[in-house]
Amino acid sequence: MEFFCYHRDRPGSLPLREELLEAHWSYMDRYAKELIARGPTFGEDGETLLGSVHIVDLPDPAAARAFAFDEPNYQAGAYRDVLLRRWRNVLGRTMWDFPGGRTGGDRYLVIGLGAGEAVDLDVPSGRQDELIAYGPLLSDDGAAWLGTAALVRAPDADAARAVLTAGRYADIEVYAWEFGGRR
Repeated sequence: MEFFCYHRDRPGSLPLREELLEAHWSYMDRYAKELIARGPTFGEDGETLLGSVHIVDLPDPAAARAFAFDEPNYQAGAYRDVLLRRWRNVLGRTMWDFPGGRTGGDRYLVIGLGAGEAVDLDVPSGRQDELIAYGPLLSDDGAAWLGTAALVRAPDADAARAVLTAGRYADIEVYAWEFGGRR
């Protein structure tokens, strides 16, 4: 089962995050084979750290909750909240398989929070070369559509937002994102 996890930073937590960087990476190293994508998100200035995305393949919702809430930054109080949802890997690949590689172009996290009938369940036509990760957000049992999450290469935030169908979500959040992990 695949899960989308977005840890959102608590304001002022950067010194704590920096202090725990090795502990965070060591924790994630334990999940190296299960990770589909990972990386930090940033504010509009491109500098302010806002959170961390982890898309991971785990046996069940209990394992996903343990992954999200045992994470060292979460345990130390660096995060203000966690968005954890089942996810379906529509592209069938990891971020490391993205043909565009780790660098070149701007990258974004796009989260569409569901409202009403499911939308954007399949890869958007003509966008596959820009998509790093893409899939619906689902309830724990996988039966209910709760939204869509994507990691996308795009020239700007508006182009990234356009990967989702306008007017079909309660809200669409867009954050600058970069490939994560040890350098």
